[in-house]
Amino acid sequence: MKEIKTVAAYGRDEHVEKKSRFIGQAWPVESENEVKEILAKTRKEYWDASHNVYAYILSPGQTDGPGAMPLQKFSDDGEPGGTAGKPCLDVIAGQGLSNVLVIVTRYFGGTLLGTGGLVRAYTKGAQIALAAASVIEKKVYYTGSIRMDYASLAKIQYLAGKMPLEEVSIAETAYAQDVSMSLLVREDVWESFSEQIIKATDGRLSIQKERRVLAAKVGNKMKLFS
Repeated sequence: MKEIKTVAAYGRDEHVEKKSRFIGQAWPVESENEVKEILAKTRKEYWDASHNVYAYILSPGQTDGPGAMPLQKFSDDGEPGGTAGKPCLDVIAGQGLSNVLVIVTRYFGGTLLGTGGLVRAYTKGAQIALAAASVIEKKVYYTGSIRMDYASLAKIQYLAGKMPLEEVSIAETAYAQDVSMSLLVREDVWESFSEQIIKATDGRLSIQKERRVLAAKVGNKMKLFS
């Protein structure tokens, strides 16, 4: 289980440069097979486009050995070499992203953009695609639970609430004869947060560790990915 900076979901945006239309799209991807499937569908959908330029970076797999490098590939799809696919790849790499595919589709508008103009146009296409897809950081978390009486509820809510959402968040609270609370706690703050609970309740309560997962802050909520 590896921490990774990637995109939350599919994103799409477009811009126009000297009457050429550039459609930028970005996807979270896990394998080359997935990349190939998306490329095939995109080429079919935009069959009448002048170019379907792409770039992607895949992080090393869980079974790859130490020091394994990310897989990086791009295609200019008929544009002059170095003016399209490489700028898209540079945008992905420049933001430190992995497991991301970007495709920038161009409909030629009749005016040549020149080498510099193409680089700027495809760079912008990749940038707006990634912005639409929402960049996120998947980190390692533990799910945990606490069972308590109603008198302790406010204290636990306070302890969790004073922490940043990306460190500790309350996933669910169930009310019955007592209270059961499920939490998501980032791995690097688990021990300190556990100690806070024990200290605040004079040892009466503790958080029970359950699963190790990947999660990320998406908008104003935490989302589990595994």
